[in-house]
Amino acid sequence: MMQAAITAVILAGGQGLRMGGQDKGLLAYQGQAMVSHVIGALQGQVSQIMINANRHHSEYQAFGYPVISDTLSDYQGPLAGMQTGLQHCQTELCLFVPCDTPNLPKDLVSKLSDALLTQQVDIAIARSQQVHPVICLMRVACLNSLEQFLAQGQRKVLDWQTSMSHCMVDFAAQSGQFNNLNTPQEWSA
Repeated sequence: MMQAAITAVILAGGQGLRMGGQDKGLLAYQGQAMVSHVIGALQGQVSQIMINANRHHSEYQAFGYPVISDTLSDYQGPLAGMQTGLQHCQTELCLFVPCDTPNLPKDLVSKLSDALLTQQVDIAIARSQQVHPVICLMRVACLNSLEQFLAQGQRKVLDWQTSMSHCMVDFAAQSGQFNNLNTPQEWSA
């Protein structure tokens, strides 16, 4: 079921160092680019999708969604992508997911948004067997706090998130859907 007025930002702006510098979102997985699987998982759950990428813009634009690059230069991590996403977001709520988690649950957005709204917090973070800080739903109003955090040279996603009003949303029964493919070993498994 599509949630009203939620924008999703797929974080594909990294250097892919653990994959030998390859752009993980564009690597083929089960016959199509990894980012295509993520888009498919998000369609019907959100009203808009954007892709945060810092290279291969034309390849990402071919998927038919806006491509946005980090405001900060030099690949400063997922928080830089989140900052950019919040800056471009036209809805009150913004979902963030990585480009290397192809099997996201179909109820990801509904569970995160229900928790965020029910608990009246700024950020809802997915947790299965472990915490997934880059799979989260947040209010666009978090932008000022995030910009201050980044301006202090901080880059740890969970450190910033836990400084805000937040909740953890349990997806333990769906933990396999949060597997991400970061290394050549995970890719070939």
